[in-house]
Amino acid sequence: MTLTIDTQKTVRDLALEIPSATRIFEKLGIDYCCGGSRTLSDACANVGIPLEQVVTSLEAAQQPPQDAVDWKEKSLFELISHIVAKHHAFTRQEIERLDSLTDKVCSVHGKNHPELEQIRALFRGLGQELFVHMHKEEQVLFPYVVRMEEAISNGEPVPVPLFGTVQNPIRMMMFEHDAAGEVLRKIRQASSNFTVPPDGCISYQTLYQALEAFEQNLHQHIHLENNILFPRAIEMESAA
Repeated sequence: MTLTIDTQKTVRDLALEIPSATRIFEKLGIDYCCGGSRTLSDACANVGIPLEQVVTSLEAAQQPPQDAVDWKEKSLFELISHIVAKHHAFTRQEIERLDSLTDKVCSVHGKNHPELEQIRALFRGLGQELFVHMHKEEQVLFPYVVRMEEAISNGEPVPVPLFGTVQNPIRMMMFEHDAAGEVLRKIRQASSNFTVPPDGCISYQTLYQALEAFEQNLHQHIHLENNILFPRAIEMESAA
């Protein structure tokens, strides 16, 4: 089925309506998580891609597979469980792996490619921030959202959080998401869009492939939180 694309819709809305759109946006370098508030038209202009090209790609996108999950329709408990099990676990695992891999590549190629030291410093700082960020989500924000959903489902009073309103930690999480997105952009720029130089070894290639995969996973991770989980949690609290 061919889709009619409204180019004045935000990238965020299109990513929510068309599950396969996130892959298209990722491939074209269009920010659909932290920068998802731009209209499709503005987003294309921002990255210098013809609007018609993106519209054609979106219209040609196949329908999602039958087993695709629509997280807008799942409970917040199920969405949070997915985020923690898939994205938080992947992020922690890859931070540790990439930290040692970056050290290895820097030790061999750092002299001829000084940008590697910049990438190592950026990624190390990002990793430290993400560990703290995920801990706060798992220990503070996520448990409260689950308790709130359970209370509403059971017809019980919603517990009053120590942080006043769920909007307060969400605001902080979104600020930290923006900061992480900026670091990812700097890493991409420093690596020339993850282009391995001619003298790059297998470890060099592996590093850049893994960094790009890490970027893509974090974009999807942030998309699920910024565009689905957080708005629904705020709406739920407001309606309670």
